[in-house]
Amino acid sequence: MIPHQVPSQLSAPSIEGASERNNKNMSIETFKELYVEELRDLYSAETQLVEALPKVAEAATSQELIEAIEAHLDQTRNQVARLQSLFRDLDENPEGETCQAMKGLIKETKDAIDEIEEGPLLDAALIIMAQKVEHYEIAGYGSVKTLASSSGHDQHVQLLEETLNEEKGADQKLTSIAEAVVNQEAISQA
Repeated sequence: MIPHQVPSQLSAPSIEGASERNNKNMSIETFKELYVEELRDLYSAETQLVEALPKVAEAATSQELIEAIEAHLDQTRNQVARLQSLFRDLDENPEGETCQAMKGLIKETKDAIDEIEEGPLLDAALIIMAQKVEHYEIAGYGSVKTLASSSGHDQHVQLLEETLNEEKGADQKLTSIAEAVVNQEAISQA
């Protein structure tokens, strides 16, 4: 039997930026450094969202969706302020590398806005994109909350739990808007 050969172009991709990080001597060597870097990633994600959400609300047509996006924008601004308070407590600067995951999710949202005609179908796509963002944030906040708990930052745990609950609530609200209104309108549009 001849062993199966995989063409070289199908080999596993390298992790982009890994060698760049090593070349810049930006290694993470302690639990605290890991915690701070993950908080910085969330801070970058949230500050990108503060800029992006008004454009998403502008592209939406469902009044319920617009209101949900605008309400989440207010929450996001508060989440940025919470993160800033954590950085003050840690005596760390919140600025770091750009969160590439959020940058990609925002680009996907912009692409949907550019490619889909305004109306219920775009609203359905915007809900999908927003839920991808929420799921990323839920994973991020859940992880840093665990890091904070493990390192004895009890006050941080409370603030991170508050944000985590807001992200979960936003995700649930988006699901209810999709199920109650937007998806049926998008189906009838076709």
